[in-house]
Amino acid sequence: MCQKIIKKLAWKWRALLITAPSITTLLIGLHLTGILQLFELAAFDQFIRFRPQKPVDQRILIVGFTESDIQTLGMAILSDELLAQLIENLKKHQPAAIGLDIYRDLPEEPGYEKLVKVFASTPNLIGIRKVVGNQINSPINPPPVLDKLNQIAANDMPMDADSKIRRFFLYLTDSEGKIVPSLGLKLATIYLQKYKIFPRSAAVNPEYLQLEKAVFIPFENNHGGYVQTNAEGYQIILNYRSPEYTFKQVSVTDVLNNKLTPELVRDKIILIGSMAESKNDLFLTPYSSKIIGIPEKMSGVEIHANVTSLIISSALGEMNLIKILPEYLEWLWILLWSTVGATISWKWRYSGGFSQFSGKSIITLFIASSGLVCISYYSFIWGWWIPIISPFLAIWLSAIAITAFVAKTAGYIRDVFSRYLTDEVVANLLENPDGLKLDCQRRKVTILMSDLRGFSAISERSEPETIFAMLNIYLGEMTEVINQYGGTIDEFIGDAILVIFGAPTQREDDAERAVACAVAMQMAMPGVNAKLKELGLPEIQMGVGINTGEVVVGNIGSNRRSKYGVVGSNINLASRIESYTVGGQILISGDTLEEVTSIVKIVQQKSVKIKGFPEAITIYQVGAISGKYNLFLPVKSELFVDLLEPVPIQFAVIEGKEVSEKLISGSFVKVSSNSAEVKSNYLVDVMSNVQINLLTRTCQEEKIDYIYAKVTGEKEDRSGFYIHFTAVSPEFEEILETWVTANL
Repeated sequence: MCQKIIKKLAWKWRALLITAPSITTLLIGLHLTGILQLFELAAFDQFIRFRPQKPVDQRILIVGFTESDIQTLGMAILSDELLAQLIENLKKHQPAAIGLDIYRDLPEEPGYEKLVKVFASTPNLIGIRKVVGNQINSPINPPPVLDKLNQIAANDMPMDADSKIRRFFLYLTDSEGKIVPSLGLKLATIYLQKYKIFPRSAAVNPEYLQLEKAVFIPFENNHGGYVQTNAEGYQIILNYRSPEYTFKQVSVTDVLNNKLTPELVRDKIILIGSMAESKNDLFLTPYSSKIIGIPEKMSGVEIHANVTSLIISSALGEMNLIKILPEYLEWLWILLWSTVGATISWKWRYSGGFSQFSGKSIITLFIASSGLVCISYYSFIWGWWIPIISPFLAIWLSAIAITAFVAKTAGYIRDVFSRYLTDEVVANLLENPDGLKLDCQRRKVTILMSDLRGFSAISERSEPETIFAMLNIYLGEMTEVINQYGGTIDEFIGDAILVIFGAPTQREDDAERAVACAVAMQMAMPGVNAKLKELGLPEIQMGVGINTGEVVVGNIGSNRRSKYGVVGSNINLASRIESYTVGGQILISGDTLEEVTSIVKIVQQKSVKIKGFPEAITIYQVGAISGKYNLFLPVKSELFVDLLEPVPIQFAVIEGKEVSEKLISGSFVKVSSNSAEVKSNYLVDVMSNVQINLLTRTCQEEKIDYIYAKVTGEKEDRSGFYIHFTAVSPEFEEILETWVTANL
């Protein structure tokens, strides 16, 4: 039992079980090749820009060497004398630490001796060196005095493939094997001493740096959206605090002229560096994204301010370090969203028809994609960088794969069932792993049988090409209507159509849909005749019979060739009921009426004795169906006119498809555009079909090919009966119109 349930579920979700892992594997492979890296980094930048910005860090002050300073001082590089004076003017206001983001490995006279003395007398001053060389710049040595005092830090920054800075170094190892802390770390540790927070080894890993509760997990080759990236040194993802120009800043000239208050400097971290564009110390950051124009850059000293602020804020619990999921969880994350995309498309795969996304699918996929973006965004705000591009692609690629699978399956199913089943029926078949076997079973269904009145007579006197043209127009229109109401076209039998409601898919409203379908088919006939008229073809009329009952449904035939069919006496009954119709009529059985009685309008009922059935049954003529369908057949009133003289005729009763050899005399005494009153001593059973010949010389000269009619009623005095013309030649149609017009 359990195995059967598992098999059923596996079949039901078979495409999802294949698609989700396959798309996940594909995207993991693409991710590992690095193809998606730039897109993931672009998403990272968007999150940085769109998230709420932190307030200005009042603990940091930037002293910027600007273009205005260069013009005012008349020098592109601060001399040692001016730099010494700058530091002295800051020292007197008791800053917590001073970071000098200016290289001073060589003297810049005048004032070198003075600068050396200032360096030696300032224990909280940190100088810089460039530890890592590159193709353009070689390593740069630190100021010798500060190097001896161990007041040196590295100002190197790792740069991504798109030349943006998203990471920073905590430590670097120089060519001699000496560990050099970064400028931001050095300044932050000096500042944190007043909080009695000192660097230590993390409990989770002794090789990790920990400041209070902040554990700095090193950057790895495959880190978040990065793939095979150089991870040398102790690198950390830089969680920027603010965009450019958001830290408090003063110019070098203002400090030299003592134009700053003590409160602006006291107990603050001071960063001195170049902010002039001509100094070429500007870098691209996540904030440097512009579709049009040149992206704005951030000065190196501002980037160091962001690093310093991040280290302090994370140690004090004010700001989160950016963390990532373990690689296996990232893979499961992609699998999750691949499953979401596949599930959405699989669930509503037939809502909009084959080979296309349904409206429900598209809306839900957009909701899922929005959910992914929201989850990733709010996770980022809380310090978690979760890849978004791979899962986003997983949603839509899985949906596309499911759609492609459904389209391929639909093609196969359509080959099996031709054009007789609706998309919904096929969908239901696919939910069952044995759906294509379609073993025979008893089922209550509603059978609709339609047929053209007098079409055999038209066929006998028309070219085969004409018959095909008429049938293609008629059957094409009817098929569209039948599919609209979810019927299964079991068979085209010449001009007749056998439609089943309730197999292979059974629904509670099978009978209602069958009757509504019949009304819609009759309402579509004027359109059919309009098309026939355009081609110069004769108009046609259709009758519809409907019955509800139990039949046997399933595949009939062999493994080499079979068809889905129905067998049972209720099929025969539907066919018999249809045979009693005249053009434009819908007749239903009592069993069908029981299913639809609350919404169907009956305009007439008759008791008929049907061959093969022991007792007479009542059949009902449908005029309309209300409820959600709200379909009404036009009311046709028969206006009979008396003929000035009776028109003699001979007629023969049609038994099945055979015309009786016995000719019976009679005459037309009244006519309408579609019917006539026949006077005859021989009474024909109601609902019988008759073939008529006119006996007047004028009519015989017209060479009338055919007149067929159905007996619709008997006169009360039993002196004759009424007929409804089912098929007449164009010549008789003109004569009939003349009679009606002349006798009005």
